[in-house]
Amino acid sequence: MLMLVFVTVMLALLSPLALLLLTRAGVLRSSPRMRAWAPRGVAVAALLAVGLSVSGPGGRPLIDTVFASSGGGLQSYGEMPSLSGAEQWLNSPPLDRQALKGKVVLVDFWTFDCINCQRSLPYVNQWAKRYADQGLVVIGVHTPEYPFEKVVASVREQVKKLGIEYPVAIDNDYRIWNAFSNQFWPAHYFIDAKGQVRFVHFGEGAYDTQEQVIRELLKASKET
Repeated sequence: MLMLVFVTVMLALLSPLALLLLTRAGVLRSSPRMRAWAPRGVAVAALLAVGLSVSGPGGRPLIDTVFASSGGGLQSYGEMPSLSGAEQWLNSPPLDRQALKGKVVLVDFWTFDCINCQRSLPYVNQWAKRYADQGLVVIGVHTPEYPFEKVVASVREQVKKLGIEYPVAIDNDYRIWNAFSNQFWPAHYFIDAKGQVRFVHFGEGAYDTQEQVIRELLKASKET
């Protein structure tokens, strides 16, 4: 029992520190809430150790989600949260779970002034085009951090400039962001054909791993 408590506390300590280091290293951009939360060190670890951590999709703790993205393989984080509440949609009518039934889905949280998003978007765009005919649907959720990123005309201009043809939800009120309990840009949520969140990746990098996840989910969708 003491060993279990020790391991739990150590994981709780390492998780915010790791996320803080990734943010400081420029691999991802965290929300103001997370930037305020991460440096609190031991106090945060104590809360995490007793189960009061930030939740991820499906109510699973964010710490689980983070470690899954670092090589834990496909897991289950519950049903894909709602996509309702967007101010409007670009390149598509509004999408929901019913419209996406039977599809493998990648939900990409981004904002156009985020350099980390700018670096990861070409990969997302490639995946959208490469696997569309195999059943992959990519959905960009544009959730702004700064007021100027809320201007829909500016988002539309950036979508055109970046060659994004997949659906983009304008999430100015953070409704989709909050439904996913998301805290980072970019954040990639991979959903299987049954509507279950199976893998999560925060920040840049691990593009080969993420593409392999897409392939595995597409393969599994053909077997069911």
